[in-house]
Amino acid sequence: MAAFARGKAQRLARADGSRKGGLDEGAAAVAVVQLLNARDPFCTTSSCSGRLVLLQGGAADINNCEIQKKNCTWLMVTHEMCVKDDVMAALEKATGDVVLKFEPFVLHVQCQELQDAQLLHSVAVDSGFRNSGITVGRGGKIMMAVRSTHCLEVPLSHKGKLMVSEEYIEFLIHVANQKMEENIRRIDRFYKSLESALQTAAGANDSPSEGMERSRSVYVHRRKRKTVHEQSVCTSPKDQHEELKSEDDIENNLDIFADITI
Repeated sequence: MAAFARGKAQRLARADGSRKGGLDEGAAAVAVVQLLNARDPFCTTSSCSGRLVLLQGGAADINNCEIQKKNCTWLMVTHEMCVKDDVMAALEKATGDVVLKFEPFVLHVQCQELQDAQLLHSVAVDSGFRNSGITVGRGGKIMMAVRSTHCLEVPLSHKGKLMVSEEYIEFLIHVANQKMEENIRRIDRFYKSLESALQTAAGANDSPSEGMERSRSVYVHRRKRKTVHEQSVCTSPKDQHEELKSEDDIENNLDIFADITI
């Protein structure tokens, strides 16, 4: 615990190494980072509130992802909804291959214990970030990634030449703005659910046995089925089928993804 606290203090004291050099705009995203860092078991390592980007790579690099990544240029980036005029103005500066991308909220958090990561993972999935996952490194480092799948990536120009119509660009901007709106709603939902879950967990610490039982009920989904002989009342085959179907639907809706590597 002491080692985690020291590492957290050192990391938070470092200068921001991102391209921007600070937290993205967006009250909810900033609040999530501050909420987690104010709790001893969590330390955020990187985040992006969600953004719309016009990304240019060299035309000769179209088949080489590594080189294209090194030589890419941001013609436009915004963490808010955008308008057609801004996109068209940025495209006028294009000399290579340009891609319009929407990237949703992403957050990486180092967690002190696996149960801390599990709590965060459960809240993230329930809030709509269904691509979230937990990784445990060989040294025992526990990382939780909050991710979503509602991305957008569309090529617009090749060697500086616009390959689509302005009408299509206007349509893409509308789609991207809708995704940004949904992204903001998910972040807000995530913050409120996380705040509630952390308060509940803190209260449960006063009663270890109760806290353990709550933790299990939040993250571990146990399928409990009773046969007709075990039930105190008789049920028809149709009723049994509906009950099993309902439980299967609940399990599918959890959609928990946890990629753990030892």
